[in-house]
Amino acid sequence: MVASALAALLLGSVPAVASSAAAVPDFATAEAGNPFVDGWYADPDTAFYDNRHWVFPTSSRPYDEQTYLDAFSSTNLVNWTKHPNVLTTASVSWARRAVWAPAPVQRNGKYYLYFGANDIQSNSELGGIGVAVADRPEGPYRDAIGRPLIAQFVNGAQPIDQDVFIDTDGQAYMYYGGWGHANVVKLNADMTSLGTFADGSTYKEITPANFTEGAQMFKRNGRYYFMWSEDGWTGPNYAVAYAISDSPTGPFTKLGRVLSQDPAVARGSGHNGVINVPGTDIWYITYHRRPLSRTGANDRQLAYDRMTFNADGTIQPVTMRVKDNFADNNAIGWTTHGGTWAARGGRYETGSSFGGKSLLDTNFSNFVQDVDVIPRSAAGDSGVVFRVSQATTGTDSYRGYYAGITGNGRVVLGKADNNWTQLASAPVSVRPNVAHRLRVEAIGSTIKVYVGDMATPKISVTDSSFASGANGVRVFGTGAAFDNFAIAHR
Repeated sequence: MVASALAALLLGSVPAVASSAAAVPDFATAEAGNPFVDGWYADPDTAFYDNRHWVFPTSSRPYDEQTYLDAFSSTNLVNWTKHPNVLTTASVSWARRAVWAPAPVQRNGKYYLYFGANDIQSNSELGGIGVAVADRPEGPYRDAIGRPLIAQFVNGAQPIDQDVFIDTDGQAYMYYGGWGHANVVKLNADMTSLGTFADGSTYKEITPANFTEGAQMFKRNGRYYFMWSEDGWTGPNYAVAYAISDSPTGPFTKLGRVLSQDPAVARGSGHNGVINVPGTDIWYITYHRRPLSRTGANDRQLAYDRMTFNADGTIQPVTMRVKDNFADNNAIGWTTHGGTWAARGGRYETGSSFGGKSLLDTNFSNFVQDVDVIPRSAAGDSGVVFRVSQATTGTDSYRGYYAGITGNGRVVLGKADNNWTQLASAPVSVRPNVAHRLRVEAIGSTIKVYVGDMATPKISVTDSSFASGANGVRVFGTGAAFDNFAIAHR
């Protein structure tokens, strides 16, 4: 949630700061890799407290195990500190399970956290939207009023998935709802009671077309952006749509989808928050998504990508980008098959092995893949694998392609299917312990490999053995370091 571009009013946004305190980040995505924190989480909302960026998500587990909320904080949006159990049901007498979608905000010298609990299915059940308060951003948060703030279905809206927004005039609003209906209410200055609108009403329905849940509000250039999630949260088509209004209470007419699944990257992308860098027009969307190889309802991870506006204020569809510069010194999202791998010193390092590889959970067909490769010896070779399937530990234990640079001065391209077939090789200048830029461009059956010079390929072949699959890195007979890994559609 974002109140405005002014830092003093960004009560619910996360302004980004690069590793240098004086620098302003201008990322295309989470440059150190998505997911940007470890573990199964969903429904991220954001805040900026005490010069730190905060993300408050749902713990993505079976409902009866959703009895706590964790938070994550960062000074640079790269290195994240986990703050476990900022709120638990032990401090909320009426909440017993399904603690969802925390919404943070600061006011009156206190930190407030709004949450849904118990997943009520009717007005005869106890539960709904609660509010907790703490003296510090990391809590512990405790129930502020001893009961739900909103405990009933009104206008058909299940009381879940709340977002709190403070306008530039100081008025606080809460947007919420499930079961295909959305409401807005005013919060009084105490942040623990509901106000009324000019007509004396407490609840106003603002449901846009195809609303499911996951309300989110921010303000940009004097206009109000209402965002929500569409379709079922357990399926691949979960997505984020939006509307723009001149009023915080609408009307909100759907303009289109902002974020949808990418079958090459992730599915089920939705329930978002928003990040704005104070004093700039740099924006990001935080959200959860499901890895391609996972089908469990709660297999959800946190990601963020750049959000860009057109001249008329509409939002361009967000691209889920794949990058990892290992600046966070972790390899979240990578799966190893042989070898000894570790992210350290801003690089992904491995010792020598005969075919050790590490893969991302991707499924690209036509793409360009880049990485900086640093061979650690004059022996062996190191490089990238792509269009990979059926990967296991072993020298050629996968189906797919490999392009690498050798310590004796060649670039080689080949394919594996539990055996090895070389497709081509060419001379290049290679020095151990020096970074060499390696690029593979694969479009249909045409595969091009570049080393150093990105204008002219060293290798260009035609082979149609493998059409799509995972992307990653590999070594053979040498240790190596990898950096600035990226994949993009072509």
